[in-house]
Amino acid sequence: MSLKSPKLTVVGAGPGDEDLITLKAIKAIESANVILYDALINESLLNYASDDAELIFVGKRKGCYAFQQEQINELIVAKAKEKGHVVRLKGGDPFIFGRGAEELDYAKSFGLETAVVPGISSVIGVPAYQGIPLTRRGASESFWVITGTTKNHQLSNDVLLAAKSAATVVILMGMHKLGEIVKVFSEENKQETPIAIIQNGTRDNENIGIGTIESIEGIVAEKQLSSPAIIVIGEVVNQRIQLSSVLQNVKEQI
Repeated sequence: MSLKSPKLTVVGAGPGDEDLITLKAIKAIESANVILYDALINESLLNYASDDAELIFVGKRKGCYAFQQEQINELIVAKAKEKGHVVRLKGGDPFIFGRGAEELDYAKSFGLETAVVPGISSVIGVPAYQGIPLTRRGASESFWVITGTTKNHQLSNDVLLAAKSAATVVILMGMHKLGEIVKVFSEENKQETPIAIIQNGTRDNENIGIGTIESIEGIVAEKQLSSPAIIVIGEVVNQRIQLSSVLQNVKEQI
C-alpha cells in the first residue's frame, strides 16, 4: 500500500494547442505519480510530468480501444492505491462528452480523494481559433452543443430539434453522420445555411472547410476532411473574423 493518499484528478488538456492548458492543469500533471492519457491530448504536455511518473496511454484511435472504460476505471483505482496520485488527462474539457464524471464516481466509491481541473473545450476553442463567434448580436442568440453519435451509434435526436432553431449548432463526433446531418437540415429548407468543418482544431495540422449545407459534402471530399473534427452550423460562420494569428504564433517569436 502506497504511503501517499490515493487520489484521482481528472484534468482537461484543452483542444490541442499545448498552450491552451491551464496553470492548474500543469501543476496537477507535475504532481502526478501516474498519468492515464487519451489519444486527443497533445503529448507534449507529458513533458511536464516528473521523471518517475508512470505514463499509460488509454485512448482510442480509429475505433480501436487501448482499454475499455471498465478497465480504465479499475486501472485508476489500482494505480492510485499502488502509487498515490493518478491524473486522468483528457482532451478538451472532461465534462463535455467525456467520461470524467463516471471515472470520478467510480474512484470515489473506492475511497479515493477526487478532484477535477476544467479544460478549454473544443466546442469553444476550435471555432474561436478560426475567428468564428458562436454567438453574435444579430446573428445568433444561443448555441446547441450536440454529440453526433449516441452510445447506440445513432444520430442524436437533438440534431432534429436543433435544425428547427435559429441557434448556432455545434456537433462533435459527427463526421460519420454528416450525410444524415445534411439531410436533416435540408428537410428544414436550410440548404443555404453556412457550415464549417474544422479538423484537428488549434493544432499545426488544422484544416477547415466552409460552405453551405448543400455544398459541404463535396467540400469535405475535396479537402479530405475527416475525424477528429467539429461541425459548426449557422449564420455565425459568415461572421467569421479574419485573425492576424498574433496570439497563436507568439511562441514562435520568442
